[in-house]
Amino acid sequence: MSEFSTALAKVTDTYAPMIERQLVGNGVQMDEYSKQCVVSAISAINSVLDVKNLAWNAEELDQSNVTQILLNVASLKLNAAASPKEVYFSIRKVKMGDKWKKQIEMGIEGDGNDAILSRFGRDVKKVGQFWLVREDDDFEYPKYNGFETTPPQWTPKGTGDVVRIVYPIIKNDDTHEYYIAERADVARNLVAHINNNLMNETFGICKNRYEAKPQEKQQINEKKVEVLKKAKELGLDALDDVEMQKYISPAWKEYQSREQMLIRKMRNNIVKKIPKNFGSAFVEMVHSEVTDDTAVKVRKEINENANSEVIDVEIVEPENLKETKDEPQPEETPTEKVEEGPGF
Repeated sequence: MSEFSTALAKVTDTYAPMIERQLVGNGVQMDEYSKQCVVSAISAINSVLDVKNLAWNAEELDQSNVTQILLNVASLKLNAAASPKEVYFSIRKVKMGDKWKKQIEMGIEGDGNDAILSRFGRDVKKVGQFWLVREDDDFEYPKYNGFETTPPQWTPKGTGDVVRIVYPIIKNDDTHEYYIAERADVARNLVAHINNNLMNETFGICKNRYEAKPQEKQQINEKKVEVLKKAKELGLDALDDVEMQKYISPAWKEYQSREQMLIRKMRNNIVKKIPKNFGSAFVEMVHSEVTDDTAVKVRKEINENANSEVIDVEIVEPENLKETKDEPQPEETPTEKVEEGPGF
């Protein structure tokens, strides 16, 4: 057996039972497909680490979130080995205290959201093939009269950019619903993307945001507001604006990938707003953490700023406690130990 396969098997044998124990501890049974998803995720993460020439036990790799990522994959049953892929992994640098670390990050592909909808959609019997409606197609919106619905009409012509996407859904009572996302609405996703990329931007006001003085922070925030205001005014035209392009990732602005990005965002916008029933508060929390852009941004802020400043707190003992400090105190309830990844 090769050294590569032996090392990967060791990682899998260590993490898989750990993930199962934590899921069971949260009232979620781990079936065979969830186990397969964990194994596929470990293999995919290993490939990403190989590309970056990183080992699982590398000192510069932060392993603190690996367990959480695998819990997310197992809970939502996202398969990195599916085709098209449902989940992907990447490496990014984060500042932890006074050191920079490399951290694994998880993202859900468009088909991953479809898989979540099919598995957890509330009263969803079947998710039909989505419609890619182009600007030269003939399309009529659905009409509603009380409980009666006139289905949308679509005649594909095959030319022009995709201007909207329609998801036909069959409910458990055999009624049909049609969820529609418009291309123009993706502008909100683009503004959120620009806002995220502005997180470390200082506009040349100071060396970096971690060393910015209060007055400099105010100037930086004012510049960010100006950029975001302009982005909102431009909408999707911001993709071709020279000034805005500095704050937009290549996957959005490059011609060969732009259209697929817009389609993916339209699909995600539809799937996210369709009600779901996860059957578990834990799984629902995991889904919210993974798909809520605001929660993701807040988590990044916390990770990057945690323990970055030492706060000296002087504890003053109240007078009324000095008299009773020698009295026997009730026993503390032991807290449950949360398992973390091994230090390979």
